[in-house]
Amino acid sequence: MTSGSKSGVGGVAAARAAAAGPRTVLITGVSRGLGRALALELARRGHAVVGCGRSADPIRSLEAEIASPSRHFLTVADVRSDSSMAELAKAVVEKKQIPDIIVNNAGTINRNNKTWNVPAEEFDAVVDTNIKGTANVLRHFVPLMLQKKHGMIINLSSGWGRSSAAEVAPYCASKWAIEGLTRSLAKELPPGLAAIALSPGVVNTDMLASCFGTSSALYQSTEQWAPKAATMILSLSLEDNGASLTV
Repeated sequence: MTSGSKSGVGGVAAARAAAAGPRTVLITGVSRGLGRALALELARRGHAVVGCGRSADPIRSLEAEIASPSRHFLTVADVRSDSSMAELAKAVVEKKQIPDIIVNNAGTINRNNKTWNVPAEEFDAVVDTNIKGTANVLRHFVPLMLQKKHGMIINLSSGWGRSSAAEVAPYCASKWAIEGLTRSLAKELPPGLAAIALSPGVVNTDMLASCFGTSSALYQSTEQWAPKAATMILSLSLEDNGASLTV
């Protein structure tokens, strides 16, 4: 098990990523932020994207912008709903777009607040999306990968899944949970499959702005982040199973 940044996200990793050929990548939370930027970058590189988000308008906007839209399957689906993920998995099988790579990206954060002052519904929303949402995806898509006997599962973690900060306790707790979930999953997977906890690093998204305010603009944009993230994700190997990595 390794931790930290994966070396060679430059030329060596890019060559390795390109050599594997086109792949199908499932991205949750694809309608905005990191998910949207990653989808656009992967499509630009010729990979097929299976993407889901909770709102129809952002999905339609992404469909209008993404390269070769007919190659992709972008739909409204909510990771918080087990039945919604079951329906998505069924549709993916029917369309013959079982993913080679899963990126469990969908996530949310509580408004800055002391732990004891976080409303129950906010705490529930973080847990339901970040932890249970990831589990719902795994429940319905890992069996499909088992049938194919290969697959890479990337669960988005955070720097706050390996450290902590005041006033974001629900989020920290959820991302620490993702680290533990991923390590357990990695021990369960048979040869041919791997699970990695991946921290995106610090990126200027709506979630970061909710914590940092205007200072979030000091950090890299999603457009700057996506090429690095795509190259890294595409270059991951079975040797990375159980690793905690950072873009």
